Amino acid sequence: MASLRKAGTGLPLYLQRIWITRRGIRHFGQTAANERTVRIGCASGFWGDTAVSAPQLIHKGNIDFLVSDYLSEITMSLLSAAKQKIPTMGYAPDFVQVGIGPYLKVIKQKGIRVVSNAGGINPQSCADAIRETSKKNGVDLKVAIVTGDDIMNQKVELEKSGVSDMFSGMKFPPNVTSMTAYLGASAIKHALDLGADVVVTGRCTDSALALGPLLHSFKWSYSDYDLLAAGSLAGHLIECGAQSTGGIFTDWESVPDWHNIGFPIVDCSPDGSFVLTKSPGTGGLVTSGTVAEQLVYEIGDPKRYILPDVICDFSGVTVEPVKGKETEAVFVSGAKGLPPTDSYKISATYADGYRLTAVCLVFGGRAVDKARKTADAIITRVRGIFKTLGLEDFSKLLVNVIGAEDSFGQQKTLTKMPRECTVWIAAHHKEKRALEILAREIAPAGTGMAPGLSGIVGGRPKVSPVLKLFSFLQPKDKIKISVSLGDRTEEVEVSPVQQQNQQTRLNEEEEVSREDEVKTEKGSHSFRLEELAFARSGDKGNHCNIGVIARHPSFVPYLRHHLTSSAVEKYMSHVFEDDRSASERVVRYELPGINGFNFVLHNSLGGGGIASLRCDPQGKAFAQMLLDFRIENVPDLMKLKIS
Repeated sequence: MASLRKAGTGLPLYLQRIWITRRGIRHFGQTAANERTVRIGCASGFWGDTAVSAPQLIHKGNIDFLVSDYLSEITMSLLSAAKQKIPTMGYAPDFVQVGIGPYLKVIKQKGIRVVSNAGGINPQSCADAIRETSKKNGVDLKVAIVTGDDIMNQKVELEKSGVSDMFSGMKFPPNVTSMTAYLGASAIKHALDLGADVVVTGRCTDSALALGPLLHSFKWSYSDYDLLAAGSLAGHLIECGAQSTGGIFTDWESVPDWHNIGFPIVDCSPDGSFVLTKSPGTGGLVTSGTVAEQLVYEIGDPKRYILPDVICDFSGVTVEPVKGKETEAVFVSGAKGLPPTDSYKISATYADGYRLTAVCLVFGGRAVDKARKTADAIITRVRGIFKTLGLEDFSKLLVNVIGAEDSFGQQKTLTKMPRECTVWIAAHHKEKRALEILAREIAPAGTGMAPGLSGIVGGRPKVSPVLKLFSFLQPKDKIKISVSLGDRTEEVEVSPVQQQNQQTRLNEEEEVSREDEVKTEKGSHSFRLEELAFARSGDKGNHCNIGVIARHPSFVPYLRHHLTSSAVEKYMSHVFEDDRSASERVVRYELPGINGFNFVLHNSLGGGGIASLRCDPQGKAFAQMLLDFRIENVPDLMKLKIS
């Protein structure tokens, strides 16, 4: 198989070029000891990703494994609803129809093995669809499925156990519609060991899609935690597709050819280090900045990134440019690991009423004022109808004018109001018919209210059920994981958790970035954060993190001094809806390996996911907001960069 290759044995010229780092000179496809490497390409970062990624990686990437990540907490809610309507659904059909279906012959010919969590909450139906497509194409593929993540059969037991949400403390809800465990990489490895060409899983950690193939290929021990952390890091960096190859990069203008952006490939060595690159002849950008941004994406404490197989310490990870390939490849190393916990994280969804979102376009002079008055009149009219019919008021209501910087809160800097804007009306109610009334009362504003209301985006808004997230921990020994391949089904044993040595156990007080007084020089200069740093934000449930990476090591002391957790909490105070103290709302961590900081903003997304009524329910714009933060009264830091 291609993955068990030696450097210089028929590799394309592009892959035989040397790459140079501070750790020496090597070839692509070669480790320092001339050992084998494994190349893994990721073709999907979410359900709905581009169709051009898979053929790019299959034809140009010289990959051994093709992995595709389709699941998020929002996606699981949508798949749960889909299966309730049609029992054979509940998986991502795009994976079969677009992701691998058209390329099965080439995949088989090249010996590429495929791993994906596209099975959602129905991996069996997903596997059946792959087999049917393979048969139509005359391709014989061994398709394995991983099951055990769906624990709805434990619902009654969990209701009686008194389990509560690990974040809010809420009691177990009675109307749970799905419950899935975040499984690790062991079952994927097992399926590959059995000879599977395609492995379809349900819910698993995104990084497990890459760690499983590495465990299979390198025969790593489940007790070698540094290697498990390194493999998990490789998976973490590619799991969101083009986000590590220039997608959503702070310096977006420097990224060429978005239409043909290269999707990520990790060329992994047995020692856990790897080169992150992309297919030759593609657009995008692979630099220390693009990859470091993805490193901090959707993480909490970088020293305790908890996964089913290992607790990762990413704080000392380094990302170095490869000499001669400065825009196409970086060398990544330095991940450390600790023994995993004895529990799986469970994500459950439960029904909680209904929601509606209406988006209307408004044009002309004083457009913002017209938008606000129109929204107010619509809501007042609907509330009058509710009162007449004996309906309760909205459970939650949000009106924003997009174009007036409503989402920026007190950081709004708009001095001149636009002549065009969008009014965003989102509502939550216990009863569906109440929101159907609101849906009908939007359009009449076009003839009976302000001039310039040009239409409703998407037509009359639809009422949809709200599936909220309920997260808790469940002991691993209560979850039985199986791999099925053909007529063969085997249970997968999870390695026992080893007790951590007390000396290696991290002290939580030491994890948080120190915010005592930092000595820095003062001056008369002022900089926007974007001039000094890259930034990226992401979500976990109702929490958001903002990773900030200094553009130069000399900027780190100034960022540490000025960009404290309290400063970020004050700057972003408009996103919080609880009465927690500032220190509880925002926690700062450090990643010295990449000259970075990670800020975790607790309960900052208005419920998060489908439960949030905001136009940015996942906090994707939070980093963009923070990049306007000003670092004031400092020396000319650009001179420090030069020196």
